[in-house]
Amino acid sequence: MAFEVPRIPLAEWCDIALDWATEHFSGVTRAMSAVVGTAIETTTDFLVGLPPWLVIIACGLLVWRLTNIRIAIGTVVGFAFLWNLELWRATLQSLVLVLVSTMFALAIGIPIGISAALSKRFWRIVGPALDMMQTMPSFVYLIPAIPFFGLGAVSACFATIVFAMPPTIRLTALGIMQTPPELVEAADAFGSSRWQKLFKIQLPLAIPTIMAGVNQTIMLALSMVVIAAMIGAGGLGGEVWRAIQRLEAGQGFQAGIAIVVLAVILDRITQHIARHMRRDHQQG
Repeated sequence: MAFEVPRIPLAEWCDIALDWATEHFSGVTRAMSAVVGTAIETTTDFLVGLPPWLVIIACGLLVWRLTNIRIAIGTVVGFAFLWNLELWRATLQSLVLVLVSTMFALAIGIPIGISAALSKRFWRIVGPALDMMQTMPSFVYLIPAIPFFGLGAVSACFATIVFAMPPTIRLTALGIMQTPPELVEAADAFGSSRWQKLFKIQLPLAIPTIMAGVNQTIMLALSMVVIAAMIGAGGLGGEVWRAIQRLEAGQGFQAGIAIVVLAVILDRITQHIARHMRRDHQQG
């Protein structure tokens, strides 16, 4: 008789855990879904209701204020191109979803990264979890989102937050950990408290590294928003998904180019801000 190794019922355990969480927390998550969904829809409808040329000019001026004239002109040209392709509403839907998801990811990820940097024990727990989160296929994050938040933009936002958060946590922690030891020792010698060292030495020195994490988070959020079109997120990802279902290669390629344009705009803005902060830090 052949010896058989019992199969670990991992799938059953995951189903039981998800059913338990859904049963006990679905009321809270559905209420959150209503609030976040209303905020996303209101913001998107407000932007769509404005004349596209006005939004484009406002974005160009904002980007000029944050970066330089070259990136601002590129932003205006890119958004005008998307408007010309008749993908304006889809572009704004994706942009709002990316920005909302990124803000939540940063609000959650940066404190976790700070805690991981200040506690070696906590980092030993967080590090392997981040490795697992970054190697997990992105489609898997869509599965638990549906029973908690239902179909639509809120589920896409939840999945995007979880998928895009690891770079923020990791690079925030690494930025603080890489603070020169002599500066920390000097702060200790002057009697600085733990919070004084954090906010006056470690965090300012870590800002360039944190901004690199912000850039990666935005890019991952944009990629996940496209995939989340499978659960009704809409936006440019919805245009791609619709083209796949209808076998419309031209429409799919057009929507793909639009996603690339939006990604380049966001990437150039965040990279310039990161370089500016790094230069200021080196000069200071």
